[in-house]
Amino acid sequence: MQDRAFDIVIIGAGHAGVEASLACARMGLNTLLLTLNLDSIGMMPCNPAIGGTGKGHLVREIDALGGEMGLAADDTLIQMRMLNTGKGPAVHSLRAQMDKRRYHERVKSAIERQENLVVLQGEADRIETHNGCVSAVLTDEGFRYPCRAAVLCAGVYMKSRILIGEWSRLSGPNGMLRSERLGDALRELGIPLQRFKTGTPARVKKSTLDLSEMEIQLGDEPTPAFSFLHPDGLRVKQDPCYLTYTNETTHEIIRANLHRSPMYSGKIHATGTRYCPSIEDKVVRFADKDRHQIFIEPEGRSTEEMYVQGFSTSLPADVQIDMLHSLPGLRRCEVMRLGYAIEYDCLDPTALDLRFMVRDVPGLFTAGQVNGSSGYEEAAAQGLFAGINAALYVKGEEPFYLGRSDAYLGVLVDDLSTKGTPEPYRMMTSRCEYRLLLRQDNADLRLTERARRLGLISEQRYAMLLAKKNGIAAALQKLGTHVPPSDVLRVYLESIGEPVPQNGAVLFDLLKRPKVRYADLLRLFDALEPLAPNVEEQVEVLAHYDGYIEKQKTQVERERALENTALPPDLDYTKLDGLRLEARQKLNAHKPASVGQASRISGVSPADVSVLLIYAKRGFSHA
Repeated sequence: MQDRAFDIVIIGAGHAGVEASLACARMGLNTLLLTLNLDSIGMMPCNPAIGGTGKGHLVREIDALGGEMGLAADDTLIQMRMLNTGKGPAVHSLRAQMDKRRYHERVKSAIERQENLVVLQGEADRIETHNGCVSAVLTDEGFRYPCRAAVLCAGVYMKSRILIGEWSRLSGPNGMLRSERLGDALRELGIPLQRFKTGTPARVKKSTLDLSEMEIQLGDEPTPAFSFLHPDGLRVKQDPCYLTYTNETTHEIIRANLHRSPMYSGKIHATGTRYCPSIEDKVVRFADKDRHQIFIEPEGRSTEEMYVQGFSTSLPADVQIDMLHSLPGLRRCEVMRLGYAIEYDCLDPTALDLRFMVRDVPGLFTAGQVNGSSGYEEAAAQGLFAGINAALYVKGEEPFYLGRSDAYLGVLVDDLSTKGTPEPYRMMTSRCEYRLLLRQDNADLRLTERARRLGLISEQRYAMLLAKKNGIAAALQKLGTHVPPSDVLRVYLESIGEPVPQNGAVLFDLLKRPKVRYADLLRLFDALEPLAPNVEEQVEVLAHYDGYIEKQKTQVERERALENTALPPDLDYTKLDGLRLEARQKLNAHKPASVGQASRISGVSPADVSVLLIYAKRGFSHA
C-alpha cells in the first residue's frame, strides 16, 4: 500500500466521506478512503436519526443522485414518520429512527464491496502540493499516497476537545482519536479556519425507565421510504419513541449550576449551533417557558441505550444525573453515557468555489462538518457533491453545479460558499426560496437524469423514473378533458361544499380545488385511469398548487439572467469604477462565478450589482 498512487484520496469516513468515496469509485476513479478508525465508518455519534425538516429533503436528493444514505436508512430504520403533514407538501419531510449499529454495518459493507475503492485505517497528516495543486496525501505513519485530487471530510475531528463540566479531554467524538496535525497543514496552505462547537445528550438504560409516565410516539403506517427505489413504502416492524418534559425542578438545577457549564464559565470559546441548543441554553434563552419537550429514542434493537433527544448538555456528571432524575419517567434511570460538548477546527467555507474546491489549492475539495455545517444529512449531501466534482476534475470534464432553484443541495452549497456561516450551519426549509418547486417528493424528477449522465444510477432506477414521468404526462393529458354539466358532477361538488360550474369544466381545473382528490374524479369519470401512488401524488400537487408553482417558475426565470451572467475568475474588482470599497474587497475575496452569486455576498449592494451588469454588457473591456 505504501506510496501506491490513486486518482483521488478521501480523508475521513463519516457521512460525507462515505458518499464522496462511493461517488468517486462509481464514476470509475481509483479511490482511497482513509479513516482514523474503521469502526467510525458511517458512525452516528449523536442522535440515532436521519432526516427531519429540511434534512429529509437532502436525503431524498442524495438518493435521487445515486447516493447511499437513503437506501442505508431504509434498510436499517426502526421507525419512520412524515413530519409537517398538517402543512403543504413543500415542507413535508421524512424522519427515521435508526439502528445505529446496523446502519454502520450496512454502510461499511457498501464501502467494502465497492469496486475501485480501497479503505484504509490511518491518519492523514499533510496534503502535499506541486505547483500549487494537490499531489499527494501523507499519513502520520510516514506513508505517502500520490493522487490527483483529495476530498477532505474530517468532520469534527481536527484538534477536537471533549468537555463535561470542569473536565476535558483531547479527543474525537465517542472517545475516538482526534486529528492532531491536519488543521495545521491546512493553515500552512493558507486555508482560513474557525472554531465551532456542538454537543450531545446523555444515554440512559431502557430497563430503568418508567415508560408509563411518558407519552408514546408511534411511527407512520404504512411506512414511507427515503429511497425512490421503494415507491410503495416499506414493510418493517417499528419501535416506539417516548415523550416527556422538563419541569421547574429541572430548570432550577440548571440555573443553580450554570457557573459549572463550560459554555458559561468561559472554558469554551468556540461558536455553538443556534438551532440545536443545549438544555442549559434553552433554560436561559427561553426563561418564560415552564417546560421543554424531551424525546426518548432507542439507539437500536440490540442495545438498552436510549437517546435523550433535546437534552444536549456539557454540565458536570453529578448535575446531569440530577437533571435526568427530575424528568417524569426517568426518576430512577441509570446513565450509560454522559452528555458532552465537543469543540473543533473547521474551514471558513467562503474559501471554496461553487464546486466545493478550495479556490487557492486546485484539486483539494472539502465536505461535511469540516465546512462549518452540522448534521449527518448536510454532511452526506456535501460529500456526494464534492466527490462528484473531484471525479470530474480528475477526468478533466465540466464541473457539476446545482443552483438554488435546482435542489436543497444547491442552496446548501451556495449558502456555505457564498455567505459563509458564523455558526454550525443547519438546513431548514425556510432557507429555500423555491421550496414549492423543490419538494422532497419530486427530487427524482429534478435530479436523477443528471445522475444518469454522471454514471451514478442503475438502469432499474432510470426505468422507474421514466415510468413516473410518462405516467404524469399521460395523466395530465387525460385531465385536459372537458366534462359537460351532469347530475353526478353537481351532487359530488355540492357534497364537498364546492361551487358547481354551469357549463361543465376541465378535469384539471376541478382537481385544482383544495377538497377534490384524483380518486374522486376517477370514480366519477370514465376518461380517467388508475395511477400509481407516486404518479397520483405528483398530479394532485401540480393541480392544487398550480398557480403558486407557476409563480415560482417565473421567479426562477427572472433570477436566471443574473445566474447566467458569468464573472471572470481573475477579475480585479479594485479596477471597476462605481463599486463601493466594501464591495470591491468582498468581491476580490470571494471571486464569485456569476452576478447572481455576487448579489448574495454580504456587503454587495443592489447598486453594486447594477455596476457589475453594466460591465458585463461591455465584456469587462473597460475594467
